[in-house]
Amino acid sequence: MEGRSELSVANVSYTNHVLAGNYPDPSVIRVGKDYWATSTSSGWAPQFPILHSRDLVNWTVAGSVFQQRPAWSDGNYWAPEISHYRGRYLVYYVARKLDGGRCVAVASARQPTAPYQDHGPLVCQKLGSIDPMAVRDEHGWPHLVWKRGGNVHNLPTPILAQKLTRNGLKLVGERTELIRNDTSWEAKVVEAPFITRQGGWFYMFYSGDDCCSMQCNYALGVARSPYLLGPWEKNPANPILKGDDQWICPGHGSVVSDEDGRDYLMYHAFSKNAAYVGRQALIDEVSWGVEQWPMINVSSTPSGHAQSPHGIEAQNAEFLFTDDFNSPGLTPGWQWPQANQPSAGLNPVRNGWLSLAPANAHALDVAGAVMARATTAADYVVTTVADTRGMKPGALAGLAAFGDGYNALGIAAGDGKIIVWRRENGLHKTVAIVPAPNAPLVHLRMIASGGYRFRFAVSADGREWHNVGKKKGVDLPPWGHSVRVALTSGGAKGAVARFDGLRMVSSQPAAANTAMLAGN
Repeated sequence: MEGRSELSVANVSYTNHVLAGNYPDPSVIRVGKDYWATSTSSGWAPQFPILHSRDLVNWTVAGSVFQQRPAWSDGNYWAPEISHYRGRYLVYYVARKLDGGRCVAVASARQPTAPYQDHGPLVCQKLGSIDPMAVRDEHGWPHLVWKRGGNVHNLPTPILAQKLTRNGLKLVGERTELIRNDTSWEAKVVEAPFITRQGGWFYMFYSGDDCCSMQCNYALGVARSPYLLGPWEKNPANPILKGDDQWICPGHGSVVSDEDGRDYLMYHAFSKNAAYVGRQALIDEVSWGVEQWPMINVSSTPSGHAQSPHGIEAQNAEFLFTDDFNSPGLTPGWQWPQANQPSAGLNPVRNGWLSLAPANAHALDVAGAVMARATTAADYVVTTVADTRGMKPGALAGLAAFGDGYNALGIAAGDGKIIVWRRENGLHKTVAIVPAPNAPLVHLRMIASGGYRFRFAVSADGREWHNVGKKKGVDLPPWGHSVRVALTSGGAKGAVARFDGLRMVSSQPAAANTAMLAGN
């Protein structure tokens, strides 16, 4: 919705989340009337999505920081922090070096949607350097603030600060420890520092405890200091943001001010009812309460509904996602495993079709090439049309629920057959095989219930569907992975699969279960 609602600003509310899908570790800034954000991409490429909004509530994927991973790195693309200074955008980020250590690095661009120039690592500590952000001290000098790893080795996790050069591209001087994990709620870790200045104080919003396991207990605290390098004191009321019966394990946030001077925290949390979607992005207003300590809601838990920052209603649609492949190239938001970029020429999209081919090293894998979209709900129906004409013997074109290369399941067409397959902890097995429809175009359908149970069907015309596999569906482990919907290609060297669109529609659990059992 481009314009303001006819309702008054006070009566227009939004519902958390504001970024559906897996957007962990969100970082947000405002430049003029535009909000720009980025988030962790982890094992998926392109690295670090660039997101745009005019109201903090409705967001679009506008691009990415990197189309190709930086040559010095090979994984763990975490915790990017975007900033803007004197006409230049800087993104401080985490990546793993080729020899295995986690480093903080920086990239820059003149426009928020790239191209970004990578300037390489700033700091690579033995225990790992993660969760960077840049802030200016009381004299206006830029500093890098980050966490030194240690929690996986049962060691403390200090938050450190060090001066940057004026252009923000190199570290100079000595390091200073600001805080470390030393209170019970923080447990083994403090991390994800974000520092802002308010009323003569520097405030550090930070996160503690377990972020990502099934037993996660992540929460957000705050500390303050009159000077950037300390001394810092922690709020005795910490944590100031914790989970509830709707959103669990909130944390890793950044603060942005709107044009009216109101402050908002953007952070991530798991939906208790849709954990398989991943860590979704939420916003809540920051109020500056008693004794000049910030508060996030009166309850110190994520809001369900809150007043919209700009009085603009959130967009709602029947379609979670649809792409007819009629654009000149891939629309922003498509992803692939960062170590396995599909090989299908410079332009995989042409005349309403997506061509997908695996790199040679993955050619025989049923999902040798993967082109994926993040899921944004726990219950959905997704369909595609595969063109099996002229495919090489053994080649397969498919639709899958994809956690990672070790945990996935899907349906695929080729060689006159339809197969349903599953991969758990790297162990691959075929769940079912049936003859393919006698038609040049094969319609494939996948229905998800609860985010982890899936039912597959095939059709010759997109109207009459036939179930393939178990009536009760197939589960996808593990809990901690965000599930993506993927188009797949593989099974033979030189395999090229062609797809006519992808459509993902929301469904309620009852409706999904009925459809799973009734399709025939």
